[in-house]
Amino acid sequence: MSNTSSFRPFLASLSALAFAACAQTGTVPEPALTEAPAPSERTTRGNLVFEGIPAIPRDVSNRLSQYENVRGHGFADWTSDGGILISTRFAEVSQVHKVAFPGGARRQLTFYDEPVTGMTASPDGTAFVFGKDTGGDEFFQGYRFDLATGNVVSFTQPGTRNGAAIWSDDGKRAVWARTNSGDPNNDIIVGDPSDPAKLVVALEGEGAIGPVDWSADGKTLLLQRYLSIAESKLFYLDLETSELTEINPDEKVAYSGAALLSNGDILTATNKDSEFSNLVRINAKTGAITNFTGDIDWDVEDWKLSPDETTVVFVVNEGGLGTLRLLDLATGKVRPGPALPVGIASGPAFSPDSKKVGFTFNGATSPADAWSFDIATLELTRWTEAEIGGLDASQFVVPALFDYPNADGMRIPAFIYRPAGEGPHPVIISIHGGPEGQSRPGFSSAYQYWANELGIAVVVPNVRGSSGYGKTYVSLDNALNRKKSVEDIGALLDWIAADPGLDASRVVVQGGSYGGYMVLASMIDYGDRLAGGINIVGISDFKTFLTNTEGYRVDLRRVEYGDERDPEVSAFFDAISPLRNADRITKPLFVIQGYNDPRVPYTEAEQILAAVKANGVKAPFLMAMDEGHGFRKKSNRAFQREAETMFLKEVLGLE
Repeated sequence: MSNTSSFRPFLASLSALAFAACAQTGTVPEPALTEAPAPSERTTRGNLVFEGIPAIPRDVSNRLSQYENVRGHGFADWTSDGGILISTRFAEVSQVHKVAFPGGARRQLTFYDEPVTGMTASPDGTAFVFGKDTGGDEFFQGYRFDLATGNVVSFTQPGTRNGAAIWSDDGKRAVWARTNSGDPNNDIIVGDPSDPAKLVVALEGEGAIGPVDWSADGKTLLLQRYLSIAESKLFYLDLETSELTEINPDEKVAYSGAALLSNGDILTATNKDSEFSNLVRINAKTGAITNFTGDIDWDVEDWKLSPDETTVVFVVNEGGLGTLRLLDLATGKVRPGPALPVGIASGPAFSPDSKKVGFTFNGATSPADAWSFDIATLELTRWTEAEIGGLDASQFVVPALFDYPNADGMRIPAFIYRPAGEGPHPVIISIHGGPEGQSRPGFSSAYQYWANELGIAVVVPNVRGSSGYGKTYVSLDNALNRKKSVEDIGALLDWIAADPGLDASRVVVQGGSYGGYMVLASMIDYGDRLAGGINIVGISDFKTFLTNTEGYRVDLRRVEYGDERDPEVSAFFDAISPLRNADRITKPLFVIQGYNDPRVPYTEAEQILAAVKANGVKAPFLMAMDEGHGFRKKSNRAFQREAETMFLKEVLGLE
């Protein structure tokens, strides 16, 4: 059956938190990549390299340690004996654990120095496959774990990048997408994960194509090719003839996963004829579409079809929240799922008997946990209970949803975490990546620490270009409209200045990936209204970035950012380049980077660091040599939070 979320881990590094990737063109001289400062200016501690970071007081590290030891649990899949697989961390990184019954002990199954992702159990529940990269390089390798013996088999080709595997209905084969460094095209690989010597290339694909489902007889694959957040394609692949047939080829719409029903019809989510993604059925013979959720003015996101093909469980993204609903496929009727606290449900998966659904639930004041419910009675069962480092959960701040006006007469949605007391409080504006990401009110130990321990209000906007608010909104910052999203930060600064509980003279911008670019752009355009910025794995010049990012990302991001081979776009890239405008950054800037980052190369951090230091600007720097696009290892992340705390205390004048 379909695993609609299995294509997403592969796409995550192709689009979400990503930037365009293109070659340099134009007549304006390009900024040279800057040499790293002399080693004598830097301190090395283990895999961390840093400069300008003061000694961390013991009281800071001790208190932060509690927040960093918050431990959640993500539901992954069901096992044959009625237990579940979860992802959680007991040391440096997240690993696979088994929970035999609700509230039972977590038995760790994998023990690696790198985090394990993309776990999917075989149809009989006796094995699971997972992915693992090295040092954040995102060149994932696939592994099969036998639950009876504990034996692990690596089934992918070393040096390649592999998407999450999808099992055939009989559990004898799996399929996944594979590419090589610098290659924009994926191949489709089929074979038995327990016998990697017999893997075959089922299709030499074009672009970011990957599998989403098998036919029941194992003879046909359903493939999806991602072009952009606004457009994708669906195909049948006949495994006997290698014939590739596009489904509804004249449609220019986006799809989100798909399932191949036993009669040949396709179940998918699409934004065809709608601002939002709807759950639909495509007739195999006529191409006609039946829309099941057209009266829901929010996106359908995570969804799964039951093994018996009677029921679909899906999540509705309601302004950032994630609520569960059920679709009866025979009648087309939609009914509510179980009543949950305010938060985000994600990753639903049916039990093999189609009677229960497992999922992850993450609340604003409660870290993620694994839950399930009975689809007949909607009775909820909690399998795990997150640990919160000995903190008092009643003191956690509940974010409030609000919106603010921009200069174009729009209302921009945002969340605010307000500390206790009247204030006026200093402010951190935390900007999401993507750019087609969305800030949602899930649990954040960083936000809770900043609000509770430092007394900082955290404002989290969903500027133009964010997903979750319709396909028009997500496209409002495309190409030559790139600065529109930056203007929404200026409008937010106006809103902050009008709030008596907030201190407009003490505002820091913080963000990662595309959010890092937004930090740099905001410090250039609104530097006189900011106290500083924290740039995490952010782009500093579109052209140097596009030259050095991994090749499989190039065409995908041109759709979002514009094609640099167009002279007008090339000139625009020059005009908005933070590196070319670095002389306008006059406030302290903290630069954080992973050395192995395949999306935003470390050179982006080095060159903006050198440029702002040349201005005489205070610019602490932190790079982890064993990380990629963000820090995943607990000890690295803990030092990042400690260093950020010292930076915030200084630039915001905190005691």
